[in-house]
Amino acid sequence: MRIAILGTGTMAGALGGRWVRAGHEVTVAGRSSARARELAARLGKRARSATVREAVIGADAVLLAVSWTGVEEVLHSVAGALNGTTLIDPTNSAEHGIGVLTLRAGASGAQRIADLAPNAHVVKAFHLFPADQWSNPNSPSVTVAICGDEPHALHTTETLVRDAGAEPAVLGGLDRARQLEEVAGFVIGLAFQGFDPRSAIPHGPA
Repeated sequence: MRIAILGTGTMAGALGGRWVRAGHEVTVAGRSSARARELAARLGKRARSATVREAVIGADAVLLAVSWTGVEEVLHSVAGALNGTTLIDPTNSAEHGIGVLTLRAGASGAQRIADLAPNAHVVKAFHLFPADQWSNPNSPSVTVAICGDEPHALHTTETLVRDAGAEPAVLGGLDRARQLEEVAGFVIGLAFQGFDPRSAIPHGPA
């Protein structure tokens, strides 16, 4: 696939690296063209850098790997260029170190992104595990819960989850995104208090 990664941080580099190794073509873009070039160079010959708008044109999937506070600015810069594109949302609108969502009750970050990019097909995914999960080749395989409304976009995201070395689990439509984002807040809150989040989740049969 042709994948556009909007962002140049640790998550962009970690998932970009996995997808390049899986044989995909990755285009990196961000507010800093220098950082985009540096990241593309680190990712290898299947990666290149471009402007944000150039990156998304013709992409099979777009990863929105920016902080929550930067979402609106980035999506405004690509207005009209995401028609029919799978837009993967790994963002968390949670207070740092606390985990409480900053959105009004019942709202989700993914649905807000869908409002900002109304012609894109938004899929919530990759928001729960830190970048270390994807940058460390020895990390154990995990399950990535995803949700979205458009079947082709879900299929595309499932493929990219598998190519990142994980197992996708589709939990339903985008109306489930708030639930997934609350889980991330729960995990963040426990981790910053010094607890292993895995110890707070019952282990059912495999």
